[in-house]
Amino acid sequence: MLDYDTEAAAYDASRGGTPRAEAAAGAVLGLVPGQARTLLDIGCGTGIVTSRLARPGLRVLGADASYGMARIAKGRLGGGVVLADVRRLPFPAAAVDAVSAVWLLHLVPQADAVVAEAARVLRPGGVFLTTVDKDDAHDVGSDIDEVLAPHRTAEAYDRTDRVEACAAAHGLAPVAEARFTGHGQGRSPRAVASALLKGRYATRIAVRGPAAERLAAELTALPAPGERRPDPRYRLLALRKRG
Repeated sequence: MLDYDTEAAAYDASRGGTPRAEAAAGAVLGLVPGQARTLLDIGCGTGIVTSRLARPGLRVLGADASYGMARIAKGRLGGGVVLADVRRLPFPAAAVDAVSAVWLLHLVPQADAVVAEAARVLRPGGVFLTTVDKDDAHDVGSDIDEVLAPHRTAEAYDRTDRVEACAAAHGLAPVAEARFTGHGQGRSPRAVASALLKGRYATRIAVRGPAAERLAAELTALPAPGERRPDPRYRLLALRKRG
């Protein structure tokens, strides 16, 4: 797991920057009901997406567990950011009209607890907007994917069926979805190999030690090892609370 306090300053530039953030924000806003007046972005990170969710009549708040991330987000949002564990949000029940979680659930082993907490703070009729199947989105049919396929695990914290099952248990039902491009996130064999050796590539690649070294060597032997493959297309799911 990354040290997000340490990574905060360079985080955005390493993950597609403004184009990726604008694509994500556009997808979120496209699914936020017109009557919504408050939106809470959980796991908001540096606020690069959160700060682009503003629209007339919509108050946007952010929450993140990393002080380094939350400090940058607060600068972008001008306040309205809380330092908080997203599994235990410092908000009363039925406090907001929408909750967004962009690129969050795939990182959290207790993703079910995050979904439950989002449902708790939503008002009846409110929506929870979350990316799902993030790691799968990076499978773009490239030669990298062919090399990695035998090493993928079957589990993902943000697997759609898992998220929907937990959501249903807390009164949330899917109502819509959107897709958006992860600009700048197309990966090269060399970059994937480097991330594997650092233990920082995807949550679903089950190799470590000498096995990771062999896999990294196989990746760097691919044609054009420094060339990025296509950008992923992420899936955003909207789930509405009963009532």
